[in-house]
Amino acid sequence: MLKTLLAIDDRDALVVDPHTPSPRPLAEMRAELCAEYDARANLCRLLAGVFVEEADARFVRALRRPEVLDSLATAGVHFDADFLEAEEGDLVERLACEYTTLFAASGGFPPVESVRLTGRYKQDPHFQVAQDYAKWGFVVSKGRFELFPDQLGVELMFVAELLERCSAALAAGDDALARRIERDLKRFWTQHLARWVRGYARLIEQVAEHSFYRGMAGFLHGFASEEIAAMGLRTDDEDHARAVVPKSEIRVEFNPDEPVCNGCESAPIEPQRAANVHTLHDLR
Repeated sequence: MLKTLLAIDDRDALVVDPHTPSPRPLAEMRAELCAEYDARANLCRLLAGVFVEEADARFVRALRRPEVLDSLATAGVHFDADFLEAEEGDLVERLACEYTTLFAASGGFPPVESVRLTGRYKQDPHFQVAQDYAKWGFVVSKGRFELFPDQLGVELMFVAELLERCSAALAAGDDALARRIERDLKRFWTQHLARWVRGYARLIEQVAEHSFYRGMAGFLHGFASEEIAAMGLRTDDEDHARAVVPKSEIRVEFNPDEPVCNGCESAPIEPQRAANVHTLHDLR
């Protein structure tokens, strides 16, 4: 898919004898790699725009440009007349309704990692990705609505940010920083996106009524699958395109020595031994 969008032809690839030094200058190879990182980042931002919030008129107008439609078509993404021929204002309103039905309304399928893996909001993935964002100084700005850190669009924007930083590091000749970013990028995919995005994309393909969301969900699935394969990751999909995700059990931490509610009223309080009394200083 990425090669198709970038018009890369494998027949034009240079076959290098392992015993012969590459004739290509290092600067040229570095520039080519930077361009690939930037292209991957652009695809992440495109997909993030689809899922992070409702598509506005500017986003729809950009996607309906002939050159964009042609590029998507070569990658196997096709839209029906409901997207291609609808009047812009009507289309924006229709997509907003579809977005609410699919992703925001009760009974929908929120694009949130915690929900897709545990059936609940603000579970471990919520806090884990927030730590990753803080490590790289990535700040989630508030859009039309409050965004969860583990929302699909936000996770994709973070990946795009890392890809762009990797490109910038290579362009500056800082190979060590580029390798460090690449390691964190693979780790983020392994621990988060690779665990749920492929199955979730299949689900949206199945349930979406509008061809825009069906097409972009298919595009998401193809892109994620190629990224995972290209990075050599071996992570199973845990989403399984489930329409209903069972709620995980809530783990409650408590002190077994602490009396239950009203327990102190039903039994006399026995005097404590001095050895069991600790000051705040002692507990530090």
